[in-house]
Amino acid sequence: MTNLVLMKGIEKRFPGVHALKNVSFELNSGEVHALMGENGAGKSTLMKVLSGIYPKDGGELFVNGQEVELDGPRASQDLGIGIIHQELSLMNDLTVAQNIFIGREPRLRFGRLDEAALNARAVEIFRSMNLGLDPKTIVGELTIAKQQMVEIAKALSYESRVLIMDEPTAALNDAEIAELFTIIRRLKADGVGIIYISHKMDELKQIADRVTVMRDGAYIGTVEAADTPVSKIISMMVGREVTNDPVVIPDLSGAETMLEVTGLSRGREIQDVSFSVKKGEILGFAGLMGAGRTEVARAIFGADPRDSGEIRVHGKSCSISKPADAVKAGIGYLSEDRKHFGLATGMDVRTNVALASLDRFSSRFGVLRETDMRKTAQDYIGKLEIRTPSDRQEVRLLSGGNQQKVVIAKWLYRDCDILIFDEPTRGIDVGAKSEIYKLLKNLASEGRAIIVISSELPEVMRLSHRIAVMCEGRLTGILPGGEETTQEDIMHLATLRAPSMQPEGYPQ
Repeated sequence: MTNLVLMKGIEKRFPGVHALKNVSFELNSGEVHALMGENGAGKSTLMKVLSGIYPKDGGELFVNGQEVELDGPRASQDLGIGIIHQELSLMNDLTVAQNIFIGREPRLRFGRLDEAALNARAVEIFRSMNLGLDPKTIVGELTIAKQQMVEIAKALSYESRVLIMDEPTAALNDAEIAELFTIIRRLKADGVGIIYISHKMDELKQIADRVTVMRDGAYIGTVEAADTPVSKIISMMVGREVTNDPVVIPDLSGAETMLEVTGLSRGREIQDVSFSVKKGEILGFAGLMGAGRTEVARAIFGADPRDSGEIRVHGKSCSISKPADAVKAGIGYLSEDRKHFGLATGMDVRTNVALASLDRFSSRFGVLRETDMRKTAQDYIGKLEIRTPSDRQEVRLLSGGNQQKVVIAKWLYRDCDILIFDEPTRGIDVGAKSEIYKLLKNLASEGRAIIVISSELPEVMRLSHRIAVMCEGRLTGILPGGEETTQEDIMHLATLRAPSMQPEGYPQ
């Protein structure tokens, strides 16, 4: 294999921060090299140096065996380095072909766009990827998975031999991930080198050849993916051993039923869903993409209207037609998209903690009491161990795990004793995941009722006292938590198109 990239002793400093400390990394042709580390480990900074976004402050960078100095992203592209960011940068109203060649479109006389040549070039790239996409399709009409393929095609249009993929599967379901991995294997066979950044540990064995681990801006080590246990990689990432505590199922036989949902329906998305959650219980929701899990949560919270169904809180029927009604009833909802629906990322930690309770911080003249807001924020920073320089730090600058804790603080201060967590650890590294799991268990032990929706079966199984499984808008069964239930049990119900006949003894 040919060495495509070699980074030696890379240094990068920002005011008050030593972001990269003598970091080394290499990539060979036909290789998938995973770059792992907790949020804030320096992965993105290192890749921004390689892609020309940041200039390095020290060290050496070799591309195709030649030492180079990158003076910007265009210089990196010219050397055959393409980056596919986690946040896709496509223009939804343009066609696939127009997105791929934006700013580089073939032209006819008098500057007119040569649509035929544009589409032909796109088809040529798709053919090399063995991908059957229509270049005339509007990008906004594609699934997220297909948009990922367009981003890859765009990078390949620059004749990239190095592809940097940042969390490429974060928003994909299992079938879409399999499709992406097929494309990656074809690119490997063509000699393309791929730098793969992901928090999903189970993907390493499927796709990576080698794994390099960073921690606190420093290089920790490089190992062979096939020969190294995942537990070893995790301990390299976090600097300690992360253990999976067994699920302890509490005796809830005499506990109060805090939330009861009966006959919840909304079009074809939700069909006659009924369940309950007791005080101190964690009820997990599992199912394939599109099963209706998030739709159930949004209907309960009043974010989407429901056609029928009753919601009872503490035994009393509640009329919930908007989120304010749910909050008043003591229900908090942590959306799967925390940056758009859970946080005001341009505001500081203090303001975000207070967002759901501004009425409590307002004087009778409508002026916010900043001193009370500061004290409340600092209390929750301490209770939840939110890592932030101060309560005045902008939330967008925090890691994913700490952003999630800020959302939790917002709902805890609002006295919500029923909390719905939708994909609570999406985009969060393995160390922060462990902290979020511990926090959810503590909230349940304090007497709150918790609903956890997750696409990761190990996560549902690790947290839940019971597991509700959905398929195509229906609740197909409720399984016990702990060691009694396997992934195969869950997948059986997740692919069952009609309501299941529960085995005798399964709790409802």
